[in-house]
Amino acid sequence: MPARTGEQYINGLKTANNNVWIHGKRVTDVTEHPALRNVVRSIANLFDLQHEKADKMLYTSDTTGDKVGLSFIAPKTKDDLIARREMFTEWARYTGGMMGRTPDYLNTSVMAFGTADSFFAQGDPMFAENARNYYHYCRENDISLTHTLIHPQTNRSKKQSEQKDPFLSARIVEKNKEGIVIKGARLLATLGGVTDEIVVFPSTLNKAASEDDPYAMAFAIPNNTEGLKFLCRESFDQGRNQWDHPLSSRFEESDAIVVFDNVLVPWDRVFVGGSSDICNRTYVETNAIVHMAHQVVAKNTVKTEFVLGIILSIMDAIGIDVFPHVKEKASEVMLILETMKSHLFRAEQNASLDAYGNMTPDFAPLNAARNWFPKMYQRMVEIVRILGASGLMGIPTESDFEAEDIGELVHRYTQGANINGYERVQLFRLAWDVCMSSFGGRQALYEYYFFGDPARMSNIYYDGFNKEPYKQMVQEFLSRVKTADHNYARI
Repeated sequence: MPARTGEQYINGLKTANNNVWIHGKRVTDVTEHPALRNVVRSIANLFDLQHEKADKMLYTSDTTGDKVGLSFIAPKTKDDLIARREMFTEWARYTGGMMGRTPDYLNTSVMAFGTADSFFAQGDPMFAENARNYYHYCRENDISLTHTLIHPQTNRSKKQSEQKDPFLSARIVEKNKEGIVIKGARLLATLGGVTDEIVVFPSTLNKAASEDDPYAMAFAIPNNTEGLKFLCRESFDQGRNQWDHPLSSRFEESDAIVVFDNVLVPWDRVFVGGSSDICNRTYVETNAIVHMAHQVVAKNTVKTEFVLGIILSIMDAIGIDVFPHVKEKASEVMLILETMKSHLFRAEQNASLDAYGNMTPDFAPLNAARNWFPKMYQRMVEIVRILGASGLMGIPTESDFEAEDIGELVHRYTQGANINGYERVQLFRLAWDVCMSSFGGRQALYEYYFFGDPARMSNIYYDGFNKEPYKQMVQEFLSRVKTADHNYARI
């Protein structure tokens, strides 16, 4: 099957009938449920966009000759990397960067695992074949994926093997001739209920000891597998129209606790089967983390563009673009944007072939960006709040403008300096949905912890940074000063 259409994606969800729960009830059809239907349609639009812009978003499969999603490509040249990033950008611009788990994110990791298949052979030669076959399967069928890699937030001071309930976190409880049996729970499957399959990965950040081998696994299964349940959090889609809630009414991704109730994972879907050592090395040694970071930095560059556009539009709408302190705040976001672009450019221009024959971006600038942006995003939305000020509170709904008795008053008293009332409120409702609504709050939290705890990430970044050249630079400088003083002292 070539790249799917939105209709094919929706029909696939209807047929699958995934076991999804929200607000205490089992969802009979995720494509029609009020909490999920809007994001389903947005994802469907992303699939359709691939066909509308096929020259930028599809490529020819080297195994079937079909047109498949460019996000699956195993890049061999820098031009491949740039083309893939441009594809990422098309999807990100459709959402304003407000969907963190569009399909391209996990497509890059599946590609990295599939082309680094020899890595998984360390556990069993069969696992290498599984990784390679799964990549081809996802690419040729345009499978939409969710993933889970976080243990339940119970007692963070203890390892999983030391928890009071050893079956709280998802673990292998049995290995038999059919496969491995999984029992327990994992967090936090974004888009869990509205995708085709789930990939269970080790953490990108937290390392495990050998005592936690039963919890160390990687596999992929369909979301309608028997015993698999998705327990979705409360929806931030309030069921309002797109004018009143322009982001949450379209891009509320939903996050779910994933419960494995003695789920059988067939052997041909297992990549790691109980090895903390292999799990600890998976993301780095396959370069999956690099390709995923490439997509994330591309998405966040677009997100910065989108927030900057909102800020500039607010400034123009209410005539505050003449004030120095306002310009100074806008320039902060401009600088963030240019820095993100620079990180992307350096990562692509310094790319090189890895051990698996993939053109792989330079990780150093991507790693810097993924550590830096989560903090910068908090500042960006703070600037939206500061500049929007009371205008973010005085925002009538579209129905107020249409009301016979008060419509004229609302139009008159909400106008801006260079914009009418209807247009100004629409803009400010967008700004509100970015920085103040429940959707906006989730965005800020989500970005802050996107790759893990920022403090821990910073420590890992520090530990892995090559510090010696900079210390040596200082020592050489001090040596020159000492030598110069000694030489002049003899004159």
